[in-house]
Amino acid sequence: MNSSQTKLDRLITFRLPLAIMIAFTMFPFYWTINTAFKYDGDIIKRPLEYIPSSPTIENFVIAWSNVGFSTYFKNSLLIGLCTVVIVIILSTLSGYALSRYKFKGKRAFLLMLLCTQFIPRSMLIIPLFIIFKNLGLISSPLSLIITYTAVELPFTTVLMNGFISNVPKQLEEAAMIDGCNRLQAIRYVIFPLLVPGIVATGVFTFIYTWNEFLLALMLTNQQHMFTLPVGLSYMMGEFNVNYGALAAGSVIALIPAIILFSFAQKHLVNGLGGAVKG
Repeated sequence: MNSSQTKLDRLITFRLPLAIMIAFTMFPFYWTINTAFKYDGDIIKRPLEYIPSSPTIENFVIAWSNVGFSTYFKNSLLIGLCTVVIVIILSTLSGYALSRYKFKGKRAFLLMLLCTQFIPRSMLIIPLFIIFKNLGLISSPLSLIITYTAVELPFTTVLMNGFISNVPKQLEEAAMIDGCNRLQAIRYVIFPLLVPGIVATGVFTFIYTWNEFLLALMLTNQQHMFTLPVGLSYMMGEFNVNYGALAAGSVIALIPAIILFSFAQKHLVNGLGGAVKG
């Protein structure tokens, strides 16, 4: 009786709320996928179809070829990968300096890095637009790469600082005794031990650049330079919306993030654990 009561209590207090939360969270994703495989007539048909009666991939063809999603996909991928590489290099070196060196104002500097995360991104639009316009970089991938790097670097530096603090100093000291300079010790000794932290940093940075909309919208005014979120927004016209192609484009945009998380999940958890521990 006690065992049955315990199972019932566990079901009511834990499993049932968790199932409701998961269903509430996942239903919009399911409905987007459901819509992506429907013809236009089936999307607006009543009663609603929760499973497509005649599934089609026509919306994916329209989104990828006719709407120009292949170009948007390449732009987002290029900007995301370049930003990730730059952020990983700079945040690793910055995090190492904060972890290994003592200097006046170190705590204040760390606090300032964290405080930058409270600044609304919308406040940056006008000054960034003026700067990049004067530099002739509007609608250039370089403007978004520089902006995303500047936005992500404070957080990723703090993240890497926490992870590097867990690596014993004796390892790099031993490497320097064997003839390595400090940069070589970082490259050959510290860097391989930072794989979980580097993966966590890279994933957070890539997902941010992949999903960011507001800055990309303001810094790109030519269609061939649109990123995926901006391209999705332009699929909604004033008098007409192709819901099928829009849903298909959203599914295409989800695929890289899902693949990334599925491969990086283990390293991501270890990296976040190392950062919190530090």
